[in-house]
Amino acid sequence: MKNNIQPENGDFYLSEEGYRVFTRQYHLKRGYCCESGCRHCPYGYNNKTNSQ
Repeated sequence: MKNNIQPENGDFYLSEEGYRVFTRQYHLKRGYCCESGCRHCPYGYNNKTNSQ
């Protein structure tokens, strides 16, 4: 079951382009890898090989 976690302080920052970038803290709270190649993924997902 996937959790809907509301972002809190320290869960994201805005990139220079204005995008919301989720931090390692947020990904760990969420509890799973979404396999989107997130910049701060703590689960070791590799977007190029499509594997963890």
